[in-house]
Amino acid sequence: MSESVDKYADIRPYNDDEVAASVARLINDNAFVDVIAKYNLPRFLSYFPFITRPLVRHQLNKNWGNTQSVDQVQQEVANYLNKLIARTTSEVTYSGIDKLDPQQAYLFISNHRDIVLDPALVNWVLFQHNMPTVRIAIGDNLLQIPYITELMRLNKSFIVKRSAKAPKEMLKALSHLSAYIYDSLSSGHSIWIAQKEGRAKDGFDQTDPALLKMLQLQGRKQKKEFADYARELKIVPVSISYQFEPCAVAKAKELYHKQQHGQYVKSEGEDIASIVEGFSAAKGHVHLAFGQPIESGCDSPEQLAKTIDQQIIDSFFLHPGNYIAGGCTDAVIDQKDAEQFQQRLATVPAELQSLVLAMYAKPFQRKAEMAMDDAEYKAEMAMDDTEKAISAK
Repeated sequence: MSESVDKYADIRPYNDDEVAASVARLINDNAFVDVIAKYNLPRFLSYFPFITRPLVRHQLNKNWGNTQSVDQVQQEVANYLNKLIARTTSEVTYSGIDKLDPQQAYLFISNHRDIVLDPALVNWVLFQHNMPTVRIAIGDNLLQIPYITELMRLNKSFIVKRSAKAPKEMLKALSHLSAYIYDSLSSGHSIWIAQKEGRAKDGFDQTDPALLKMLQLQGRKQKKEFADYARELKIVPVSISYQFEPCAVAKAKELYHKQQHGQYVKSEGEDIASIVEGFSAAKGHVHLAFGQPIESGCDSPEQLAKTIDQQIIDSFFLHPGNYIAGGCTDAVIDQKDAEQFQQRLATVPAELQSLVLAMYAKPFQRKAEMAMDDAEYKAEMAMDDTEKAISAK
């Protein structure tokens, strides 16, 4: 193993020579085997692990026992995603991917609605186009369980150390992360990272400038101007929209609890439950819009954040629920889609319905605000041109 790989050993995904051992650890992990049994075997059998564990281990060995490389893992994940998409979506569509260079490594910065499914679907689209899949940024708050760590690092995930609290420790961790992302891109490996920490539980997609400042730490080390470094990273905004918001009720519960009590503390296993729900629940139509690499509007972290947001909001695919929740009566919405949205809303507890509606309305409102801002800007430019023409006379 080379020195360049070794220096990131604490955060990087597994290499080919580590895959077989990781798979073996998973198959021998009772907690992992029990989770597989819980979601794949009749419920009553969960009381009899002496029966279920050998059954599950036999199947895992049959399916995964010969897995020796990262590419093999990616093929298995793609096969699983094909089945998941067929089972839980009406369709997955995408745009903009054909305008990207298959030979170029990109830094995909995306809005974030589902813990694992967002980057998984980005990878699925890349896989369909015979493009290399991405390395995925994942917070260490999700890696409290050994088998989750194994699964994530097998699936090209690298670790964002959010648990670091002391200023020096945080700066060291962030600098290490920034260098890893830069070196990955430089060696031809694309990266996926969410536009801010945590999912947009209220439907408000906004890039955190702090994320971009983290990326720049390696650029500062190289004494590069922010804009030059940002262009070098080949940042491509990605907008992911779900017809049915993943974990909508759970997100609304968290927001409601914060409103009522000022804070919300997650229960043990809540993130795992969200991952499972995100995968298993019906999602309707999902659309992924890939933007263009950012070449301008990136002179500062704040300006770059606005540029990323503009692409994400502009390319966000509005579903019937977004129009309905946003109060748009002009949109042509299929009656069946409208009824389906209202039926889903009716199952939401009464105290949470306004929060769920706001979640769906926000993308529509942001698009409307952007259109208004753009119109005002163009009007100002036209006014300036008129004044200059009058002055010239």
